[in-house]
Amino acid sequence: MNFLAHLYLSKNNKNILIGNFIADAVKGKKHNNYPREIQIGILLHREIDNYTDNHPIVKKSMHRLHPRYRHYDGVIIDILYDHFLAKNWNMYSPISLESYAENTYHFLTKNAADFPEKLQKLLPNMIQYNWLVNYATLEGIERVLGGMNRRTKGISQMNLAIEDLNLHYNEFEEDFTNFFKDLEFFVEEKTAYLLANK
Repeated sequence: MNFLAHLYLSKNNKNILIGNFIADAVKGKKHNNYPREIQIGILLHREIDNYTDNHPIVKKSMHRLHPRYRHYDGVIIDILYDHFLAKNWNMYSPISLESYAENTYHFLTKNAADFPEKLQKLLPNMIQYNWLVNYATLEGIERVLGGMNRRTKGISQMNLAIEDLNLHYNEFEEDFTNFFKDLEFFVEEKTAYLLANK
């Protein structure tokens, strides 16, 4: 899953949210350098990624993509699924996406001094271009995919994935809706386990 899903799945625990946000920049056992609940957020992020990568519905979504993306197909699905979470946000949260994003940006900025350098550099761009809200539009997703393609120096061709999204839009949305029910249940159980045992 991409940024919006990881943040949302942290629910109301702010330390888990920090861990979930910084997890990709914390390699190996370096999570042990953080306070307990931030460690749990990092471990939860890894569990979410592993569960997502191996879920049959996600694999079905990947098969809908053109074969040109090769091993980038999982990254593309993460981004497309964040689009459907943002687009249908009112089904998942009583708080508007705009308010949620604003509150989250404020909280992350307040704690950014403790983030890995990579995330400290990323956060201002995330806020300036309002990624979390812009995921809800096709234009926003097209910009994200274009940015990801530039980061891979054009090798990934991820900018073309907007074509796949438009071609299979309803099927991807159905995949996301069905998968996210499973994911929410998994995360609820895994969070409770980590809080009780970590």
